[in-house]
Amino acid sequence: MRNCQRGFTLVELVMVIVILGVIGATVAVFMKSPIDAYFDTARRAGIADVADITVRRMARDIRKALPNSIRLSGTGCIEFIPTRTGGRYRAQDVGAGDETSLKFDAADQSFNMLGLNSALPADQQIRPNDVVAVYNLAIPGSDAYAGNNTALVTGVNVSPVAANETKVTMTGNATQFPLASGSKRFHVIPGDEKIVSYICSGGKLYRNADYAYSPSCPAPTVGTTPIIANEATCNFAYSAGWSSCS
Repeated sequence: MRNCQRGFTLVELVMVIVILGVIGATVAVFMKSPIDAYFDTARRAGIADVADITVRRMARDIRKALPNSIRLSGTGCIEFIPTRTGGRYRAQDVGAGDETSLKFDAADQSFNMLGLNSALPADQQIRPNDVVAVYNLAIPGSDAYAGNNTALVTGVNVSPVAANETKVTMTGNATQFPLASGSKRFHVIPGDEKIVSYICSGGKLYRNADYAYSPSCPAPTVGTTPIIANEATCNFAYSAGWSSCS
């Protein structure tokens, strides 16, 4: 009986490798575009998600801004004064001379808010060190940035003469507000975040907060984490009644 052995020759093996290489290269050419498109779509979706979340956060902040406090510094910074809550002040004393109303013809140290502070949601309740602002018009004499229509809150208690009202006590240096509000309203600026700005700097978008008032928007506070860490290109625009960011 003859012993017969079969197998591949070296030439056949090389030919198979070459053919498989050609087929693989052809498949790769056809697969490259769909794969690149998938990763491009995923990257664009991620950028769009970050932008959407950022715009929503900005819109939420701006909706709570003190009226007439939104201002631009160039096109790369939008700045405003946030509010914690608002309310209506008593325009006339409960009883003659009981100091429950907010006076505008003289300095005043306290007034009654209509309603109970304790009835408000916890994050909207007025606290000591908050700041009361009345009728901010962003004009000389009535500008919260200048502090001439604001006062520091030192105490918040139930009114001793009206059980359903809140007595708001202000800083010992008696404050005279320049102008009364037509709707008898006041706003409360949170003591732990008196000012907020969104700043584009170095390809990053920052939310800067709780720094000293100044004529122009300062650089991001050292240590502030950017909310968009790269590829941030901003051009803020604002006009009365609406704002935009592109």
